[in-house]
Amino acid sequence: MTTRKWRSRPAGGGLDPALRSWLTEPGSLTARCQRACRDFRVRLLGYGRDLPQADEMPRRRLARVREVILECDGVPVIFAHTVLSTATGGRLTRWLARLGNRSLGSLLFSYPGFTRGAIEFRRLDSRDRLYRRAATLGAAGPCLWARRSLHRLGAQQVLVTEVFLPAIATLE
Repeated sequence: MTTRKWRSRPAGGGLDPALRSWLTEPGSLTARCQRACRDFRVRLLGYGRDLPQADEMPRRRLARVREVILECDGVPVIFAHTVLSTATGGRLTRWLARLGNRSLGSLLFSYPGFTRGAIEFRRLDSRDRLYRRAATLGAAGPCLWARRSLHRLGAQQVLVTEVFLPAIATLE
């Protein structure tokens, strides 16, 4: 059975140890991917204004949404979905707009003003929009694991959700 709520730890038995290691990585997934493969790339899928999912923002109004795929040696391993409120402007708004094919993670973990909230976990299935989006990018089974965390910079906050594609378990 698929867990429908975000949890403080990965719920459910039978989680592959390699996948658990990636899910619970406390640091930057970008940095870990860079260490695990010869050719790491971030591919921008889209950036613009869109309605966030109901559980991403307290009030559903247009937000800035960025979606990328992280690739190791040409293989998609992580689908990342980022939501930033349009209610406040600031450095983060400008930075996100200019990132292009560069990693948001490299910014979040290197700039001293960022604080990160707790990491939440969830198993996604075909009922979830993020599952369906990620499944088009790489092989997917009946479910995909995801994690998300809120990053703050001053008055702005960005919600980053990372969906792990099956190929992630082949990386060290």
